[in-house]
Amino acid sequence: MAETQHISGADALIRTILNEGIDTVFGYPGGSIIPIYNRLYDYTDSLHHILVRHEQGAVHAAEGYARATGKVGVCMATSGPGATNFVTGIADAMMDSTPIVCITAQVEADKLGTEFFQEADMIGITTPITKWNYQVTRADEISTVVTQAFHIARSGRPGPVLVSIAKNAQVEMCDYVYDKEYAISQVVQVAPRKGGQARDEQMQKAVDMLNNAKKPLIIAGQGVIISGAEDILARIANKACIPVGCTLLGRSCMNFHDHYYIGMVGMHGNISANRMTNEADVILAVGMRFSDRVTGKVSTYAPHAKIIHIDIDKTEFNKNVHVDVRIHGDAKAMLEKIYEGLEFVDRESWRRYGYESYDFEKESVIVPTLGSKSLNMAQVVDAINDHYIERVSQRKQKEFGENVILVTDVGQNQMFAARYLKLTMKTGWITSGGLGTMGFGLPAAIGAKAGRPDAEVVALCGDGGFQMNMQELGTILQNNISVKIVLLNNSWLGMVRQWQDLFFDKRYSQTHLINPDFEHISKAYGIRYRRVEKPEEIIDAIEEMAATKGPFILDAMVDQTNVFPMIPGGRSIDDLMVK
Repeated sequence: MAETQHISGADALIRTILNEGIDTVFGYPGGSIIPIYNRLYDYTDSLHHILVRHEQGAVHAAEGYARATGKVGVCMATSGPGATNFVTGIADAMMDSTPIVCITAQVEADKLGTEFFQEADMIGITTPITKWNYQVTRADEISTVVTQAFHIARSGRPGPVLVSIAKNAQVEMCDYVYDKEYAISQVVQVAPRKGGQARDEQMQKAVDMLNNAKKPLIIAGQGVIISGAEDILARIANKACIPVGCTLLGRSCMNFHDHYYIGMVGMHGNISANRMTNEADVILAVGMRFSDRVTGKVSTYAPHAKIIHIDIDKTEFNKNVHVDVRIHGDAKAMLEKIYEGLEFVDRESWRRYGYESYDFEKESVIVPTLGSKSLNMAQVVDAINDHYIERVSQRKQKEFGENVILVTDVGQNQMFAARYLKLTMKTGWITSGGLGTMGFGLPAAIGAKAGRPDAEVVALCGDGGFQMNMQELGTILQNNISVKIVLLNNSWLGMVRQWQDLFFDKRYSQTHLINPDFEHISKAYGIRYRRVEKPEEIIDAIEEMAATKGPFILDAMVDQTNVFPMIPGGRSIDDLMVK
C-alpha cells in the first residue's frame, strides 16, 4: 500500500486520475467545480486539460479519445446545466459501449434537495444511461470511488460511469492513498454488463453447427473490435470458408478486400450481406446486439438460420432475436475456442453467391453513383479511399493503417462513409451507432486526435450535424489540434429529407438549411479552407488537405443523392430498395 498523504478532495481526484494512467481530460469549468480546477492548475505538467466550448463536446471528445486509444476517456463539468449538458454524450456512450468516466460537480452536501443554485440530480437523471453512478459527499470517499469508476467503465462490456462530487468534498482534507486492489474488491457486481464464461457443451454445439452448416454466415459487431478479436475472426473465416458481414460499428473488424468479407448488414448495408442473412442456415453473431437497423422486421429476420450468439453482456441474449446457442464471454477468447474445433468445408459456391449479389449492387447502385456528373457524397468518400487507404497503403505498408482514424457524424454522411470506405482492420473507425447523435463527429475527432496525436484524423460531417457542435472549432484553435474536416454540404438535413422524399410524399418540412459562409467561419478560427463543387476537383483538394500541416476544412458542395440500397424502417430484408 502506498504512503498515506493528507490532501484535499480535489487533489485526491486529480491524483487518482493520474494513477489510472490518464494523461488527458476534456472539460469546462463553473462555480461548483472551481476547487478542482484550482488544484488542476498545479498539475499542468502531468495532466493535459483540453478546454471545450460546450460540455456536450467534452463528452463526445472523451468518447473519441477512448475509441482511438482503448483507454478510458475522462470529462469534467460543473453542477446543474454543465452536468446536464453531459446527458446526450453519456447516453451515446452507453449505447455504443464506450468507456468514459464523467466527473460532475454538485452543490454542497447540506444543500442537496433544496433547489440550490445550479443543483441538478445527476444521479437520478443518469441512472438509466450509465453502468454505475455515485454521489460523493465526503473527501475520503474520492480515491476509492473514482478508482472503482475506472474499473467499472473498462471491465466487462465497457460503458459510461458518472461520479458527482459535492463542493464541500472537493475542499475537505482527507488521508489519501491509492489502493486499486482494495477499491476493486469493494465493487458490488454491476449488472448487466459483466463478462462471463461459456460452458464446454455450448462451445461444442456451436462448433458442430458451424462444421455441419451448408450456408454459414458470421455477423461481426463492435464487440470484436473492443476485445481485439479481428485477427482470430479473419482466421476463422478463412479456415472454415465462412463469409463475414459487419454491423455499422463493426465495419473495420474485417478487411474490405478480404476474400470472405461480404459487406455491411442492415438498413443501408450491402445487398450481399443482407441477402445472405436471409439465406443462411447458421449465423454466428459476435459482439453485436441485433439492432432494429440490422434486423428490420424481426419476424422475418434470418428465417432459415440457427443462431449462435457470442456476447459479453448476457442481457443481449434473446432480447431482440431468439438465439439457439448462447455463448457468454469475451469475443476473442470465445472465437479462439471455436477456431480450435472448426474444420475446412468447401463453401466456395456460397461465397460466390455473395459476390454475385455484390456485383448486382455494384452495377445498379455503386458505379452509377460514383459516375455521377454532379458531385455527391459517395465520390468524396471514394476519393478519401484513394489517398488515406489504398494509395497510402501501397506507399507505407505497415504504417498507414495504424495512423489513420476516420470519424463520422450522423446521417447521410455517415451512411455513405460506412458504405464506400474501404476500411481495414488497422483503420480507426469512430461513429455514433445506437443513439445516432448528430454533432458527434467534430468533438469525437478532436478527442481521437488528442489521444493519438501521431494519427491522421479525418472527420466526415454533414452540414447539419457539423453546425450542432461547430463551436468546437474554438477548441481546435486554442489547442492547435490538427483535425481534417470534410464537410459534405448539401444544405439539407439529408437523411430526414430522404425519408420525406421516399415515404412522406416529398413534403420537405423544415429540412432545408440556409447555411453560413463556412469560408468566413474557417478564417475566423484560423483554419485552412477549400471549397469544391465538381467531381474532377475532389482528388486535388484531398491531396491539398492531406499535405497541409494543421487543421483543414474541405467544403464539398454535394447534391441531394439518396443513400441506397435501403430497407425501409420496420420492413423486411425482402423489401430492400435499390432506387
